[in-house]
Amino acid sequence: MPGASPRCVVCDKAAGLHDQFLDAAEELVRLGADGITTTCGFLSLYQREISAHVGVPVATSSLMQIPFIERILPPGRRAGVLTVSAGNLTKEHLLAAGADPATPVAGTDDGSEFSRVMINDEERLDVAAAERDILAAGDALVSDHREVGAVLLECTNMVPYAAPLSRRLRLPVFSIYTFVTWFHAGLVPRDFGHPASAPREWRER
Repeated sequence: MPGASPRCVVCDKAAGLHDQFLDAAEELVRLGADGITTTCGFLSLYQREISAHVGVPVATSSLMQIPFIERILPPGRRAGVLTVSAGNLTKEHLLAAGADPATPVAGTDDGSEFSRVMINDEERLDVAAAERDILAAGDALVSDHREVGAVLLECTNMVPYAAPLSRRLRLPVFSIYTFVTWFHAGLVPRDFGHPASAPREWRER
């Protein structure tokens, strides 16, 4: 979407882009979309506005999984968030996603690669260095918050690192990928070949 740079969305709360997001979502529905998602967890701020505007299911942010994740964890355990920018992920973003504003958060802000490349929308990424940033942020998250029983990745671009992070922390890791997989499974349920929906000649055998 024109104007929706990573820096604008993450650092400036997508200021001035409200109408453009609504127009873009409306266009997707006109093109036949039966559900809409986005690629940035910080867009939880637009969840209510977009869903009210287009009339189809909308999943703006991976952060929306936090309440559900915490329901499946043992008592005393909670979800923790890894984000591209802990300094910019506010209580407002968490509340808009239906999450506890006191949810533990750690960012890759202090790393050498991941946050810099993503926020500045650079073309090249040192994948190994980015992984080190994410693993270090995960270590900090569970070290500072012993109650964390699962990790949620705010940033879409963290998804490829979910498996090594899970192995490192020995915890479940959720992301926009897990969210959209669930979301799509509801929009287009799997056909298990129920006889009532099978071709007539199959049912008569």
